[in-house]
Amino acid sequence: MVVDGGLSEQLAARGHDLSDALWSARLLADAPGEVVAAHRAYYAAGAEVAITASYQATFEGFARRGTGRAATVRLLTASVELARRAAAEARAYDGVSGPLWVAASAGPYGAMLADGSEYRGRYGLSVAELERFHRPRLEVLAAAGPDVLALETVPDADEGRALLRAARGLGVPAWLSYSVVGDRTRAGDRLADAFAPAADAPEVLAVGVNCCDPRDVEPAVRLAARVTGKPVVAYPNSGERWDPAARDWRGPAQPLAGLAERWVAAGARLVGGCCRVGTESVRELASAVRRQHGRRP
Repeated sequence: MVVDGGLSEQLAARGHDLSDALWSARLLADAPGEVVAAHRAYYAAGAEVAITASYQATFEGFARRGTGRAATVRLLTASVELARRAAAEARAYDGVSGPLWVAASAGPYGAMLADGSEYRGRYGLSVAELERFHRPRLEVLAAAGPDVLALETVPDADEGRALLRAARGLGVPAWLSYSVVGDRTRAGDRLADAFAPAADAPEVLAVGVNCCDPRDVEPAVRLAARVTGKPVVAYPNSGERWDPAARDWRGPAQPLAGLAERWVAAGARLVGGCCRVGTESVRELASAVRRQHGRRP
C-alpha cells in the first residue's frame, strides 16, 4: 500500500509559508481548501493513504495562537474530514479508483514545542506525563473516524510507550513510527527495544520508521518485522540533509522508487515519503511498487 509524501512539501509548492509554529496545521484554520488540494494531488499521484494535517495540531499549540479548546476540537476533526473530501474529489475528478485511506497524524511532544526537540526527544517528562499530553488529541482524532492513527516521527522509546498507552481503547487501529539514525532512535535508544512494546499492543497494526534517511530504512524494516511480527510502515525523507544554519536542504535526493522495492521485499507493507518527497516521487514510487506486485501502475 502506498502512503503519500510530505504534506508540507505539496503545500509549500502551492505557495504557502509554513514557518509558523503550527506548520501545516495552521492551514486547517486559514486555508482548508488548500489542504484538500494537497491531499488530492497525492491521491491522484497514486497514494492510497493520506496522512492528515494534524501532525503539529495540539490543544497547547493552538492555544498559543488564541484558539480555544472547542475550536481546536473542530480543527482536529476537520483534518480527517478534509482528507476524506480529497479522496472523494480524487475519485470524482481524477479518475482514481480503488480504496483510499486516511491516517490521522499525531506527532511527538516536541512538534508542539516547535523548537526542534522532536528530533531529539528526552523532554524531561515521564511516560505518564507524555501519555496525558497525547490522549486528549488522540481521542478527538479517533472520534473523527480515520482508518488509522499515525503515531509518527517518534524520537525515543519512552514517547513510543506513552503513545501506545494513549491509543488504547479508542476503537481505531494505529501505526507507530520512529524517526531514526542507523539502528537507534533519534534519542539513542536501541531500535529493537523501541519496537518491542508494539508486539503485544493489539491496537497496533504496523510499526516502522519515517522522517529519516532512506538508507536507514531497509535494516529498520527487517528489524521491525522480526521484533514485532507485524506489518511494517516506512516513509523516509528524500535523502537531502537539513542545514539549520542556512535553513535550507543540502545534498542529493535518493531514488525512493528503486529503494521502495527493496523495503517491500524486506517486509514493508506501507511505503511512502516524508519531508521533501513530492507528488512526482510518489508517482514513481507507486508505479514501482505496483509493478513489483503485478498490479497495473
